Amino acid sequence: MFAKFFKNLFLYSAGHTYSNLSRLFLRLFTGIMFLQLCIRQMLNFDAIVPTFDGFMGLSPVGSMSLLLALELLSATFIILGLLTRVAVLFPLGLMLVAEDVILSSPGGDVSHLFNFQPGYPVMFIGIFIFMLLAGPGKISLDYIIAAHFTESDEDEEVLEKA
Repeated sequence: MFAKFFKNLFLYSAGHTYSNLSRLFLRLFTGIMFLQLCIRQMLNFDAIVPTFDGFMGLSPVGSMSLLLALELLSATFIILGLLTRVAVLFPLGLMLVAEDVILSSPGGDVSHLFNFQPGYPVMFIGIFIFMLLAGPGKISLDYIIAAHFTESDEDEEVLEKA
């Protein structure tokens, strides 16, 4: 009885990993968390802008607005699974910069810039690297679009292995 239970437990979990469902959950969780971060920054826009440096020749207001628009767009694309590998590049870079700013600030106090403590961006960095490597899975708009454009049996085999 116990042998059959453990055999089924390990064989079933090894053979059926639910990787597509797992990737969907991770995309939804991360996208919603990143969207929540973006919304909090929008709500505190007036408090953040004075401490924010402009970049690429833009004013602090213009820079922050551009960042928020890109965060919103990236989070939406990640949730939908649309151009997922491209959509994670901006937030990945943003979190790398955020972690660098946190580590280089004296005492690690950057509460005036970000709504998170040291280590929080590292969590996002790990998840975004995983998404970059693993892709969105079959439960995504990327897969639906790819399935629509498959023409040969070779393309179909590649899609089935995804």
